[in-house]
Amino acid sequence: MSTPAERAAITAGHIEADSALAAALAKVRRNLLPFLFVLYIIAYMDRINVGFASLQMNRDAGLSDAVFGLGAGLFFVGYFIFEIPSNLILARVGARVWIARIMITWGMVAIAMMFVRGAASFYTLRFLLGAAEAGFFPGVILYLSWWFPEREQARAIALFMTATAIAGIVVGPVSGALLMMHGVFGIKGWQWLFAMEGVPAILLGIAAVFWLPDGPDDARWLSMDERRELSDTLAAERAARARQTHHSLGAGLSDWRVWLLAAIYFGMVMGFYGVSLWLPQIVKGMNPGGDFTIGVISAIPSLAAALCMVQVGRLSDRTGERRLIVALALFAGASGLLLSALTRNPIVELAAIALSSAGISSALGPFWAIPNVFLGGAAAAGGIALINSLGNLGGFAGPTLMGYMKQATGTFAGGLGALSFALAAAGALALLLPRSRPA
Repeated sequence: MSTPAERAAITAGHIEADSALAAALAKVRRNLLPFLFVLYIIAYMDRINVGFASLQMNRDAGLSDAVFGLGAGLFFVGYFIFEIPSNLILARVGARVWIARIMITWGMVAIAMMFVRGAASFYTLRFLLGAAEAGFFPGVILYLSWWFPEREQARAIALFMTATAIAGIVVGPVSGALLMMHGVFGIKGWQWLFAMEGVPAILLGIAAVFWLPDGPDDARWLSMDERRELSDTLAAERAARARQTHHSLGAGLSDWRVWLLAAIYFGMVMGFYGVSLWLPQIVKGMNPGGDFTIGVISAIPSLAAALCMVQVGRLSDRTGERRLIVALALFAGASGLLLSALTRNPIVELAAIALSSAGISSALGPFWAIPNVFLGGAAAAGGIALINSLGNLGGFAGPTLMGYMKQATGTFAGGLGALSFALAAAGALALLLPRSRPA
């Protein structure tokens, strides 16, 4: 039996270890999340700015609604093909070098979008943009699992993914302003948009080489005690779940939960990009004014998403509940899109789209915390990439469906209704996931 002095020493040791771990996690949040956040803002901006460019580009390049919808979605086909190989390379060579490579190449293709001259060049460049960006998002999700214990992951992921909402707030007004540069130096407004919004990816890709450590042991901004406590905590967590997690690539790719998550994510992404890539055109149909006004109004759904998603991520971490929160958030998103399809009031339609954006975005943090519970090692790299790559094919289906429905019917109502069904189906599938473990 230990003496009171020994017990006090043990307690003091635990307190010191907990203090070092808390300090380490605070530094990780401070040093990594803001930088990754900015990277994802740029990624999302270069992914969706084509919707704002379409306000001028479609007319200049002779792109019909169907052609634009198909081309906008082809990004996700290139993304799908190269996603898993890219994430496996990242797991092997480290995040620092590979994320930098991804960003520099996608920045170059994003700038090249200014040279679109017709359907063929539009299709080609959108496909290449997706291929260049492949691996960025799942690579960051995997990277965050190298830094945060499981109980911290939903909040960390939600904070990172809030970038999609912030980007939506920023990209609308910025893109609207760039479109107003039409004719400056003989360059069209939509060409200025692609040129100016592609440069930050190249610059930040270079910065990533110097800023991102590959893991806690390489972080010079952590003290030795903080590195040790964080590394030990993560190692102990991996060891504790080693008996119930898959680690081989084949096991991860064949796990039924991975495929179910991919199906859920397909519906989420279909709804999300089906609306976001067409949102400037939807807002234009409300007759709000010029391109800059359209850009500002298009930011409103993203603002609603930003206000909701971090709070929902915190709730998920605090309760340990993932499955039910994902399902309820997606049902809210489906309700918003259904209402937007049925109403003819522009204010109600915009509010309904904002509800949908908040619902889909709020599901993302809890959703991406689920795979790391049962995947580890190569299985995590491959499984997360498979979920993301298959799910992102919804980014091809959603905009393409909206384009064909708009061209066939002259309105967005039918497409919005179909996207609502996809989100509702994804919410129902989420209820089939195994119950969350207690926090």
